[in-house]
Amino acid sequence: MELEQAKRRFIDSWGALGSQWGINRTMAQIHALLMISKDSLSMEEIMEDLSISRGNASMNLRGLMDWGIVFKEYKPGERREFFVAEKDLDELAVKIARERSKREIKPALKVLKDVSSIDAGSSSDKKYFTEQTGKLYDFVSKADNMLEKATEYKDNWLAQLVLKIMR
Repeated sequence: MELEQAKRRFIDSWGALGSQWGINRTMAQIHALLMISKDSLSMEEIMEDLSISRGNASMNLRGLMDWGIVFKEYKPGERREFFVAEKDLDELAVKIARERSKREIKPALKVLKDVSSIDAGSSSDKKYFTEQTGKLYDFVSKADNMLEKATEYKDNWLAQLVLKIMR
């Protein structure tokens, strides 16, 4: 397999994986392109390489910067903006986990807390509902707390040990 073919295959595969961690295909493809690029890329280079419009590139780059996994890089003497992806895979995983928690888990926790705290009254159906949603709230909350602790691994010797063992 030639390098260009391998790059295209990686970008396409990473794009398909993007939906698994909460972003669209084009956003994931831009991220993949920036991850494998030795140097930072301008928006025009990204547009050309992925055959996407300026608006699509701009919107998705802004989204990646919101996630904290792509950064602007300024080059002296250049008027164009250049972009670079987070290259540290451990840091990338932490940022994705934190962002997913903020966007998905925290809102779900709020809903579970709200619905599990309704007045159960004397109805057995209401009591069962509040018990079940309360248990689900407790479980998701514990899982979210574990995720938060795991993402604090740089300050946590136990998490660093677990990561070393997993490698």
